[in-house]
Amino acid sequence: MELLVDIDFSPIWQYRIPLLWGLFNSVWMFIVAFMLSIPIGLILVFGRLKFGVVLRFIVVAFVDFVRFTPLLVQAVWIHFALPALTGVNTSATQSGLIVLTVHVSAYVCEVLRSGIAIIPKGQYDAAQGLGMNNRLMFFKVILPQLWPLILPPLANVAVAAFKLTAILGILAINDLMKVANRVNNLIFRPVEVFTTAALMYLFVGLLLIALVAYLEKKYQKQ
Repeated sequence: MELLVDIDFSPIWQYRIPLLWGLFNSVWMFIVAFMLSIPIGLILVFGRLKFGVVLRFIVVAFVDFVRFTPLLVQAVWIHFALPALTGVNTSATQSGLIVLTVHVSAYVCEVLRSGIAIIPKGQYDAAQGLGMNNRLMFFKVILPQLWPLILPPLANVAVAAFKLTAILGILAINDLMKVANRVNNLIFRPVEVFTTAALMYLFVGLLLIALVAYLEKKYQKQ
Protein backbone atom coordinates (compact mmCIF):
# COMPACT_ATOMS: atom_id res chain seq x y z
CA MET A 1 0.00 0.00 0.00
CA GLU A 2 2.86 2.39 0.73
CA LEU A 3 4.07 1.95 -2.85
CA LEU A 4 0.65 2.90 -4.25
CA VAL A 5 0.48 5.97 -2.02
CA ASP A 6 3.96 7.03 -3.11
CA ILE A 7 3.22 6.81 -6.84
CA ASP A 8 3.37 10.26 -8.43
CA PHE A 9 3.27 10.82 -12.19
CA SER A 10 3.69 14.59 -12.01
CA PRO A 11 7.51 14.51 -12.45
CA ILE A 12 6.99 12.73 -15.78
CA TRP A 13 5.31 15.77 -17.30
CA GLN A 14 8.48 17.85 -17.49
CA TYR A 15 10.08 15.08 -19.59
CA ARG A 16 7.12 14.67 -21.94
CA ILE A 17 9.01 16.08 -24.94
CA PRO A 18 11.98 13.66 -24.70
CA LEU A 19 9.56 10.75 -24.18
CA LEU A 20 7.46 11.77 -27.17
CA TRP A 21 10.60 12.17 -29.24
CA GLY A 22 11.66 8.67 -28.19
CA LEU A 23 8.24 7.38 -29.21
CA PHE A 24 8.60 9.12 -32.57
CA ASN A 25 11.97 7.44 -33.13
CA SER A 26 10.53 4.04 -32.25
CA VAL A 27 7.53 4.53 -34.55
CA TRP A 28 9.42 5.72 -37.62
CA MET A 29 12.03 2.98 -37.30
CA PHE A 30 9.29 0.39 -36.96
CA ILE A 31 7.39 1.75 -39.99
CA VAL A 32 10.47 1.81 -42.24
CA ALA A 33 11.62 -1.65 -41.13
CA PHE A 34 8.16 -3.18 -41.50
CA MET A 35 7.55 -1.67 -44.94
CA LEU A 36 10.93 -2.97 -46.12
CA SER A 37 10.24 -6.40 -44.64
CA ILE A 38 7.17 -6.93 -46.86
CA PRO A 39 9.02 -7.04 -50.23
CA ILE A 40 11.95 -8.87 -48.64
CA GLY A 41 9.54 -11.42 -47.17
CA LEU A 42 7.95 -11.84 -50.61
CA ILE A 43 11.36 -12.50 -52.16
CA LEU A 44 12.18 -15.03 -49.45
CA VAL A 45 8.91 -16.91 -49.75
CA PHE A 46 9.12 -16.88 -53.54
CA GLY A 47 12.62 -18.35 -53.34
CA ARG A 48 11.46 -20.91 -50.81
CA LEU A 49 8.50 -22.15 -52.81
CA LYS A 50 9.39 -21.69 -56.46
CA PHE A 51 13.09 -22.33 -56.89
CA GLY A 52 15.46 -25.29 -56.64
CA VAL A 53 16.50 -27.33 -53.65
CA VAL A 54 19.74 -25.44 -53.02
CA LEU A 55 18.14 -21.99 -52.90
CA ARG A 56 15.25 -23.37 -50.88
CA PHE A 57 17.67 -24.77 -48.32
CA ILE A 58 19.50 -21.42 -48.08
CA VAL A 59 16.25 -19.51 -47.54
CA VAL A 60 14.96 -21.97 -44.93
CA ALA A 61 18.29 -21.89 -43.09
CA PHE A 62 18.35 -18.09 -43.12
CA VAL A 63 14.75 -17.73 -41.93
CA ASP A 64 15.17 -20.29 -39.14
CA PHE A 65 18.45 -18.76 -38.02
CA VAL A 66 16.93 -15.29 -37.79
CA ARG A 67 13.75 -16.49 -36.06
CA PHE A 68 15.50 -18.69 -33.50
CA THR A 69 18.27 -16.33 -32.42
CA PRO A 70 17.66 -13.29 -30.17
CA LEU A 71 17.34 -9.87 -31.75
CA LEU A 72 19.75 -8.54 -29.14
CA VAL A 73 22.50 -10.88 -30.37
CA GLN A 74 21.74 -10.01 -34.00
CA ALA A 75 21.92 -6.29 -33.23
CA VAL A 76 25.31 -6.60 -31.52
CA TRP A 77 26.66 -8.81 -34.30
CA ILE A 78 25.51 -6.55 -37.14
CA HIS A 79 26.67 -3.33 -35.50
CA PHE A 80 30.02 -4.49 -34.13
CA ALA A 81 31.09 -7.74 -35.81
CA LEU A 82 29.89 -7.20 -39.37
CA PRO A 83 31.89 -3.96 -39.91
CA ALA A 84 35.01 -5.75 -38.69
CA LEU A 85 34.47 -8.49 -41.29
CA THR A 86 33.37 -6.31 -44.21
CA GLY A 87 35.10 -3.01 -43.51
CA VAL A 88 31.76 -1.21 -43.96
CA ASN A 89 30.76 0.86 -40.94
CA THR A 90 27.16 1.78 -40.19
CA SER A 91 25.68 4.23 -37.72
CA ALA A 92 23.62 3.00 -34.79
CA THR A 93 20.40 3.98 -36.57
CA GLN A 94 21.42 2.24 -39.78
CA SER A 95 22.39 -0.91 -37.91
CA GLY A 96 19.12 -0.81 -35.99
CA LEU A 97 17.10 -0.53 -39.19
CA ILE A 98 19.05 -3.36 -40.82
CA VAL A 99 18.67 -5.78 -37.93
CA LEU A 100 14.99 -4.98 -37.37
CA THR A 101 14.20 -5.31 -41.08
CA VAL A 102 16.03 -8.63 -41.39
CA HIS A 103 14.41 -9.99 -38.23
CA VAL A 104 10.88 -9.02 -39.20
CA SER A 105 11.37 -10.24 -42.79
CA ALA A 106 11.86 -13.78 -41.53
CA TYR A 107 8.51 -13.69 -39.75
CA VAL A 108 6.79 -12.07 -42.71
CA CYS A 109 8.13 -14.87 -44.89
CA GLU A 110 6.57 -17.48 -42.58
CA VAL A 111 3.24 -15.64 -42.51
CA LEU A 112 3.19 -15.47 -46.32
CA ARG A 113 4.11 -19.15 -46.59
CA SER A 114 1.30 -20.21 -44.26
CA GLY A 115 -1.17 -18.03 -46.18
CA ILE A 116 -0.11 -19.48 -49.53
CA ALA A 117 -0.62 -23.00 -48.15
CA ILE A 118 -4.31 -22.20 -47.54
CA ILE A 119 -5.03 -21.23 -51.16
CA PRO A 120 -6.68 -24.17 -52.97
CA LYS A 121 -4.52 -26.11 -55.41
CA GLY A 122 -7.15 -25.53 -58.10
CA GLN A 123 -6.07 -21.90 -58.31
CA TYR A 124 -2.58 -22.98 -59.34
CA ASP A 125 -3.91 -25.48 -61.85
CA ALA A 126 -6.18 -22.86 -63.42
CA ALA A 127 -3.31 -20.36 -63.70
CA GLN A 128 -1.05 -22.96 -65.27
CA GLY A 129 -3.86 -23.88 -67.66
CA LEU A 130 -3.87 -20.26 -68.81
CA GLY A 131 -0.17 -20.51 -69.60
CA MET A 132 1.09 -18.38 -66.70
CA ASN A 133 4.64 -18.86 -65.49
CA ASN A 134 5.47 -19.06 -61.77
CA ARG A 135 6.22 -15.35 -61.38
CA LEU A 136 3.05 -14.18 -63.16
CA MET A 137 0.92 -16.71 -61.31
CA PHE A 138 2.35 -15.60 -57.96
CA PHE A 139 1.76 -11.88 -58.47
CA LYS A 140 -1.50 -12.00 -60.48
CA VAL A 141 -3.36 -14.93 -58.92
CA ILE A 142 -1.91 -15.79 -55.51
CA LEU A 143 -1.08 -12.40 -53.98
CA PRO A 144 -4.52 -10.78 -54.52
CA GLN A 145 -6.10 -13.66 -52.60
CA LEU A 146 -3.34 -13.77 -50.02
CA TRP A 147 -3.55 -10.35 -48.36
CA PRO A 148 -7.01 -10.79 -46.73
CA LEU A 149 -5.91 -14.16 -45.35
CA ILE A 150 -2.72 -12.94 -43.71
CA LEU A 151 -3.83 -9.58 -42.32
CA PRO A 152 -4.46 -10.85 -38.74
CA PRO A 153 -1.14 -12.72 -38.36
CA LEU A 154 0.66 -9.89 -40.15
CA ALA A 155 -0.82 -7.48 -37.60
CA ASN A 156 0.62 -9.62 -34.80
CA VAL A 157 4.02 -9.46 -36.49
CA ALA A 158 3.70 -5.67 -36.77
CA VAL A 159 2.87 -5.23 -33.08
CA ALA A 160 5.73 -7.53 -32.09
CA ALA A 161 8.09 -5.61 -34.39
CA PHE A 162 7.15 -2.32 -32.77
CA LYS A 163 7.86 -3.73 -29.31
CA LEU A 164 11.20 -5.07 -30.53
CA THR A 165 12.40 -1.51 -31.11
CA ALA A 166 12.91 -1.38 -27.33
CA ILE A 167 15.89 -3.72 -27.70
CA LEU A 168 17.64 -1.39 -30.15
CA GLY A 169 18.51 0.97 -27.33
CA ILE A 170 21.60 -1.18 -26.78
CA LEU A 171 22.98 0.46 -29.94
CA ALA A 172 22.57 3.92 -28.36
CA ILE A 173 19.49 4.67 -30.46
CA ASN A 174 17.21 7.17 -28.72
CA ASP A 175 14.11 5.01 -28.89
CA LEU A 176 11.32 5.23 -26.33
CA MET A 177 12.82 2.68 -23.92
CA LYS A 178 16.27 4.26 -24.08
CA VAL A 179 14.79 7.68 -23.28
CA ALA A 180 12.67 6.17 -20.49
CA ASN A 181 15.81 4.71 -18.92
CA ARG A 182 17.50 8.10 -19.04
CA VAL A 183 14.50 9.82 -17.50
CA ASN A 184 14.38 7.23 -14.74
CA ASN A 185 18.07 7.84 -13.98
CA LEU A 186 17.22 11.51 -13.48
CA ILE A 187 14.09 11.27 -11.32
CA PHE A 188 14.38 7.74 -9.85
CA ARG A 189 10.72 6.91 -10.48
CA PRO A 190 10.88 3.52 -12.26
CA VAL A 191 7.22 2.60 -11.70
CA GLU A 192 5.90 5.86 -13.10
CA VAL A 193 8.44 6.13 -15.94
CA PHE A 194 8.07 2.61 -17.28
CA THR A 195 4.31 2.59 -16.76
CA THR A 196 4.16 5.71 -18.92
CA ALA A 197 6.36 4.05 -21.54
CA ALA A 198 4.17 0.93 -21.45
CA LEU A 199 1.03 3.03 -22.00
CA MET A 200 2.68 4.71 -24.98
CA TYR A 201 3.53 1.32 -26.47
CA LEU A 202 -0.04 0.20 -25.78
CA PHE A 203 -1.46 3.27 -27.52
CA VAL A 204 0.52 2.61 -30.71
CA GLY A 205 -0.36 -1.09 -30.59
CA LEU A 206 -4.07 -0.30 -30.36
CA LEU A 207 -3.74 2.05 -33.34
CA LEU A 208 -2.14 -0.75 -35.35
CA ILE A 209 -4.93 -3.16 -34.45
CA ALA A 210 -7.55 -0.55 -35.37
CA LEU A 211 -5.85 -0.02 -38.74
CA VAL A 212 -5.88 -3.75 -39.44
CA ALA A 213 -9.56 -4.00 -38.47
CA TYR A 214 -10.33 -1.19 -40.92
CA LEU A 215 -8.40 -2.94 -43.71
CA GLU A 216 -10.17 -6.24 -43.00
CA LYS A 217 -13.58 -4.58 -43.31
CA LYS A 218 -12.45 -2.88 -46.51
CA TYR A 219 -11.43 -6.24 -48.04
CA GLN A 220 -14.70 -7.86 -46.94
CA LYS A 221 -16.71 -5.22 -48.79
CA GLN A 222 -14.85 -5.85 -52.06
